[in-house]
Amino acid sequence: MTKHILSALALLAAAFVPNANAQFSAYDSDGKVIFTSQETPAYVDFTYNPPTSISTPAEMVTAMGMGWNLGNNLDAHANGVSNETCWGNKACTQATMNAVKAAGFKTVRIPVTWLGHVDASNNYKIDDAWLNRVAEVVSFAENAGLFAIINIHHDGADSKHWLDIKNAATTAATNTTVKEQLTSMWTQIANKFADKGDFLIFETLNEIHDGGWGWGANRSDGGAQYATLNEWNQVAVNAIRAAGGNNATRWIGVPGYVCNPDLTVENLVVPTDPAGKVLVAVHDYDPYKYTLEAEYNAWGHLATSSDNAPSENESQITSTFSKLKTTFIDKGYGVYIGEIGCVHRDNDRAEAFRKYYLEYVCKAAKTYGIAPIFWDNGSTGAGRECSGLINHSTGDFINNGKDIIDIMVNAIENTDASYTLESVYNNTKIQ
Repeated sequence: MTKHILSALALLAAAFVPNANAQFSAYDSDGKVIFTSQETPAYVDFTYNPPTSISTPAEMVTAMGMGWNLGNNLDAHANGVSNETCWGNKACTQATMNAVKAAGFKTVRIPVTWLGHVDASNNYKIDDAWLNRVAEVVSFAENAGLFAIINIHHDGADSKHWLDIKNAATTAATNTTVKEQLTSMWTQIANKFADKGDFLIFETLNEIHDGGWGWGANRSDGGAQYATLNEWNQVAVNAIRAAGGNNATRWIGVPGYVCNPDLTVENLVVPTDPAGKVLVAVHDYDPYKYTLEAEYNAWGHLATSSDNAPSENESQITSTFSKLKTTFIDKGYGVYIGEIGCVHRDNDRAEAFRKYYLEYVCKAAKTYGIAPIFWDNGSTGAGRECSGLINHSTGDFINNGKDIIDIMVNAIENTDASYTLESVYNNTKIQ
């Protein structure tokens, strides 16, 4: 387990900044809480001890616990240039990560878009200022005692930018160029973080697809795009391992096509890795018209005939997780869901269904040995794409963010023998 020690001198000397919505805790070397406050220290001296007892993918997934995405920050972009604040969130701070840790999360996924900060004429050199900012945000997570995941996010999710899988799958020259850039960029990123321990995970790519979100030319090209993505993942893993330092044994997440669980199960070839420390990354918003689009306000077996609910229910979740377990976990690979979610609603009954959905998904993930990471885009509203739980700058809770977080964290951390996936299904009541 991740452990960190709060310096006694820092505890005595720290100046405190009021933050009524966040709780800060410090721990001794055995992981026991020695200090808890509803205020976040402005200056804290942490000594981070990288986890040394994690040797298997299953242990790593367990240690990752419940996770949170710093969404729509370092992945945001406009006019071909990534910019941390251009999608409405203010810049991430140390207070953000302290609050994320205090809320009960153990992992933070930090999506990063590199557009506009790479010089193609100079061997794809990454701009120092942008790479340094990524490193600063990673240090916030490290200081807070969180696992952190960084990736290459919106640089080609829909083939609009340099990660153009549609053309790379049909044109060898394009594919060669993409692989050269992937090698250069992951070499630079890995070198930047070569001294960082196992708290830092690299995720090779994000939702790579040709613009059809899994229903495009990939369905008719004889597997060419799937094979191309498998090549890209292997190239990225090779570059990371060759970079030296702690990269020789760093945990690496690799996605399947568009991070879709079914397409991943059917088509992902897990990269060859001499360290044996590759994790499979998927996303799961099923059913997305309920979770993301808010076209429905109810879900699952508790919905009545008068509720607006989709036909997909709990069996869809367990079926998906079962396939991931059989295909990857049972063969020795770890699996995490880099993005789960369900948007905020503006009425109590709809919110009750949202809470049940998230509890069920998280408890199912725990049951099948998968680590879930909630997608938080910082939105304070309700309805479509409104996924905010925590203010990305201050760490304050958004809406009923604390209630939602407590439900998800409990689903992962509660080991009471009577608290099972079956009990969640049978004992939850909605008025």
